[in-house]
Amino acid sequence: MKRRDFSALLATAPALGAASNALAQGGPIEGRQYLVLNPPLPGTPGKIEVVEFFWYGCPHCYAFEPAIEAWAKQLPADVAFRKVHVAFRANVKIHQRMFYALEAMGKEAAARPAIFNAMHQQGQALDDAKSQAKFLSPLGIDPVKYQEAFNSFGVVTKCTQAEKLSEAYRIDGVPSIGVAGRFLTSPSQAAAGQRLPELELGQKALQITDFLIQRARTKA
Repeated sequence: MKRRDFSALLATAPALGAASNALAQGGPIEGRQYLVLNPPLPGTPGKIEVVEFFWYGCPHCYAFEPAIEAWAKQLPADVAFRKVHVAFRANVKIHQRMFYALEAMGKEAAARPAIFNAMHQQGQALDDAKSQAKFLSPLGIDPVKYQEAFNSFGVVTKCTQAEKLSEAYRIDGVPSIGVAGRFLTSPSQAAAGQRLPELELGQKALQITDFLIQRARTKA
């Protein structure tokens, strides 16, 4: 979802190394299906970091979630994957705080499917700390501890870091995937102007991500 589209929501897993015929015949197109960051961002020694920029409330992130989660489970030891929650506007910042509060408690991955379902299947906004705490309580997350984490300095710091990384990668829509501080792609970029089903877009984006991981590995 593009930053400019946040005011009106739009309706719209391959193994590592798998590639579509199009990619096998010549690779994705630089400047169209992926971007090269110049200058690159600082990397993590000995690791190729892959970052998915997302928002709980984004329908495209919700659709992409099963594919990228299955893909992430098959990554080799030299690839480190993590999610970064964007904060494009006020209510999205509240969702970002939820993400990092849950992460600080070690509960985010377990709670994420229920959060996605609540927002996209049940129409819950979850755009204030009280409603979030009430929703999360049946999932075994203590409301008092949650609100303490939500308001903690550590979570505020994580949100600031996430916003700085989003700006450094020049993120203007989600889901987007950053690779090694050098490359950026997304399902919408992967389409290269074609109208494709959302599942196929996600698969193409992950195939391009595999390609970019290999580029980062060879320093090409």
